[in-house]
Amino acid sequence: MKKICMIGAFDTKGPEYAFLRECILAGGHEVLAVNTAVLGSTDLFPVDVEADKVAEAGGTNLERLREKKDRGRAMKVMCAGAPAIVKSLHDQGKIDGIIGMGGTGGTTVVTAAMRALPIGIPKVCVSTAASGDVAAYVGTKDITMIPSIVDVAGINRVSRIIFSRAAGAICGMVEADISESKEDRPVIAASMFGNTTECVNDCAKRLSAKGYEVLIFHATGTGGKTMEGLVHEGLVDAVLDITTTEWADTVCGGMFDAGTERLDAPGQRGIPHLIVPGCVDMANFGGLDTVPEKYKKAKRTFYEWNPSVTLMRTNKEENKRMGKVFAEKANAAKGPVAFLIPLKGVSILDGDGQPFCDRLADEAMFGAIKSDLKEGVAVVEMDNNINDPEFSAKAVEMMLDLIEQAKQQVRR
Repeated sequence: MKKICMIGAFDTKGPEYAFLRECILAGGHEVLAVNTAVLGSTDLFPVDVEADKVAEAGGTNLERLREKKDRGRAMKVMCAGAPAIVKSLHDQGKIDGIIGMGGTGGTTVVTAAMRALPIGIPKVCVSTAASGDVAAYVGTKDITMIPSIVDVAGINRVSRIIFSRAAGAICGMVEADISESKEDRPVIAASMFGNTTECVNDCAKRLSAKGYEVLIFHATGTGGKTMEGLVHEGLVDAVLDITTTEWADTVCGGMFDAGTERLDAPGQRGIPHLIVPGCVDMANFGGLDTVPEKYKKAKRTFYEWNPSVTLMRTNKEENKRMGKVFAEKANAAKGPVAFLIPLKGVSILDGDGQPFCDRLADEAMFGAIKSDLKEGVAVVEMDNNINDPEFSAKAVEMMLDLIEQAKQQVRR
């Protein structure tokens, strides 16, 4: 028998949660109920953690919230408190999965709590917003979003089906036996893009032959965030950051922005991190009509990668800015870190004679990295394009060397 956290606003949705609870109990599991409603609770079922505790975890007093009558403020408090409560319950071994329901407001609080839990812990949210863009709710976590079809307001012929199936889903998830494989190998996370696929695939093949499992993340903003999230959770042993292009989108306002925390996690965890300025020659936009007018007026160099993606060549100023950031991230790292630089192009399009070939712009970044980097961080420059086999071979060599450095640090 497993214990499932049932979280939500029990004041306005008491009957709906009471039904959901009965379905879970009928499925053979226990329920631990957490109320996030500011205005009240329910007497339809036992509540294990009331809203006053959630508000306290969010940094304030529930009565004070009620007096203010500020819904926005209340939402912020509950969005801060719910994750703290749920994470504490999980850390104490009191819950095995979590389920919640709601409209956009309820979904915001419920999924905030879910995102505080590690990947692998079953998470189900029944939401009126589940049929649209759920990126803000899911983030980089494994949250299962189920469209409520009708509003989460009453038990009727439609909601009865949806709530029952949702209960069945969470019960099935917590029952699933995830056994560890005897073949599990040390994990290296690698970042990839269409313009670095050849390099990363070759690295993955070589590292696999050396006994490592390589997890590849597409550098599309979400991909970089997800990779960093897994590193923070301790699920990754080393990072082969071949494709750091998301920083070009951060600097230029492109659509694959992974945030200013990109490149932080490996250093903060103290794990080996090889950084390559891969695809930093390009910022990503949608169709040509989505490119900001300021770039069109400046007559920047564009390349239509496909009908949905327009690439813009980064310039010397943007590259210099990225170089300084990369050096800053490496300087703050607690573990082994090094740079590998391809002097004949950081992407396919930056190869000799290709549309984005601009060695002065490239050198602006490389120079900034070297000038701002603290002593002791290795920088290796190769007279190759990033996709040359010689480059990927060197990347693997350096990655393995950083891993060995980390092992020696542990031995000391």
